[in-house]
Amino acid sequence: MDVRVGDNIVTKKPHPCGGSSFLVLRVGMDFKIRCDKCRHEIMLPRGKIEKRIKKLTRAGEDIPLR
Repeated sequence: MDVRVGDNIVTKKPHPCGGSSFLVLRVGMDFKIRCDKCRHEIMLPRGKIEKRIKKLTRAGEDIPLR
């Protein structure tokens, strides 16, 4: 999956604050993402985050998921 720094993702499972939209801050073996609602930063392994992505947006346009 082609996820880049600066992309916005919507996950299937919401964050405990209720938000499900995140900004990607770091990409590698681990992803660092920031919740758009409460601004909390989270690091997750690549495998977990790729399974949880529902929608991927880059510069205002939707990127199709494979």
